[in-house]
Amino acid sequence: MKRFLLRCVLLWAMLQRSNMQMSVPATVLNCCEGDILILLDSSGSVANYEFLRMLLFTAELLRPFSLGRGHVRVGLLQVGTSPRLEFSLDVHKNQESLQKAVRTVSQLQGDTNTEAALRVAQRILTETAENVPRILLWLTDGVQPGDVDKLMSELKAKGVSVIAVSTVHGNYQVLQRAVTPPLKSHLYSVDIDNIEIIREDLREAIIKIIGAERLRVVHLTSHSAVLQWRPVLKAGRGYYELRYHSVWKLDPETRRTLPGDSSWVELANLHPDTAYTAFLRPESNQRLFNTLSVNFTTLPDVLSPAVVSVSDSGPRQVRVSWGPLQPARVQRYTVEYGTIPSGRVQTVTLRSQQNSTLLTGLEPGTQYLVTVSALHVNGKERAMSVRACTQEAALPALADLQLTPVQRQEVRVAWRGHQKGLKGYWLSWERENSLSSSSKPSISSVYLPPTSHSMQLTHIAPSSRVCVSPVYSSGRGEGICCTAERHTDSSQWG
Repeated sequence: MKRFLLRCVLLWAMLQRSNMQMSVPATVLNCCEGDILILLDSSGSVANYEFLRMLLFTAELLRPFSLGRGHVRVGLLQVGTSPRLEFSLDVHKNQESLQKAVRTVSQLQGDTNTEAALRVAQRILTETAENVPRILLWLTDGVQPGDVDKLMSELKAKGVSVIAVSTVHGNYQVLQRAVTPPLKSHLYSVDIDNIEIIREDLREAIIKIIGAERLRVVHLTSHSAVLQWRPVLKAGRGYYELRYHSVWKLDPETRRTLPGDSSWVELANLHPDTAYTAFLRPESNQRLFNTLSVNFTTLPDVLSPAVVSVSDSGPRQVRVSWGPLQPARVQRYTVEYGTIPSGRVQTVTLRSQQNSTLLTGLEPGTQYLVTVSALHVNGKERAMSVRACTQEAALPALADLQLTPVQRQEVRVAWRGHQKGLKGYWLSWERENSLSSSSKPSISSVYLPPTSHSMQLTHIAPSSRVCVSPVYSSGRGEGICCTAERHTDSSQWG
């Protein structure tokens, strides 16, 4: 017992001394950009001495990194009966602040509720930007970690790398399933008194994850790639040396010198569907920087047209567009169109700089098959077809409507309409129900053939509205309505 107390006192003294000497190293690791969330076992199964050693180990592990957005962001989440977020990813922007926060964390005790803590970790790590690497660093004594398989799998499925350090040789299979490959560098089982021996290897494993995205590909085609990086130089104070080549050495290595204020570069004239490696080395007289690298594979060759679309459709026109536009690789485009199923095919030839054309003189309400073909400079031809439908033409309105009194409560209705495409007429009027003036009239209607041009209506209600509308196969055209007024003399209508 005395020996254990002595170890705790010595460790407490080490923590106090390191708190007083928290000066940041002259050279920090300017290699990395990413998010690290420490999942620290703070339950009652972890001895106080062991907990203090893990805090000291964590502080020294993180000490060399540059912190803040664009560098490394660190958060710490404790595991107990209920999880506790000591600090989130955006809190600490310098080493002095982080070191003080890590070394002053208080242990929670309680149960090892790792599942609840992992749900909080999921929220934290999945709300961060997905274009930077994310790491969950799990520090545990390995005692009853809980059923974490499903939650860890969900984290890994979202692109989070999981690294585990266990201070007790237990539940190795759970930890083995939890971490991301390779196990050799992402899973450590070590006695707490010897934990310092894994620090350099663990830090190197972290660097391999969060350093991989420093030089990244932000846009990729079959013949080009755009590389982007966080600028570490200034204009007039150094330059970047860029080298890149295909893995199979299809061409000699290309070298370029870029200004110090550069943050991106486009690599052109690449081979399609080919693996490349690029290296970027910042050169400065003031300090030494690490060489950044990235591997990528260009997309398979795309021949225009790869997509054809239709827009601006009207009764007699449609606009056809296609892409990608490749004027340097295409000699000309040919657009062929005809009605479906067997209409006459018409052809339009266009220059290689055009990627759309307006087809006019089409039939309303008709379906067309449109084919866009490209003749490439290498002799290859590529074609793509799409169906296009013109809109229905505006339906003709009724030409004329006349009401002629015949006798009491009788009116003759006559009209004139356009005969082209006509299917019939729809006639409606208000009909008087009885001799009682208090009863409401009812609406009567009738559908008439296209040869009908008049009809005699009986029992017309006072001030009845009489309406006639032309009917076409695609709908009803605009009709005309008139009011049949009965004069003071009930025998007279107008």
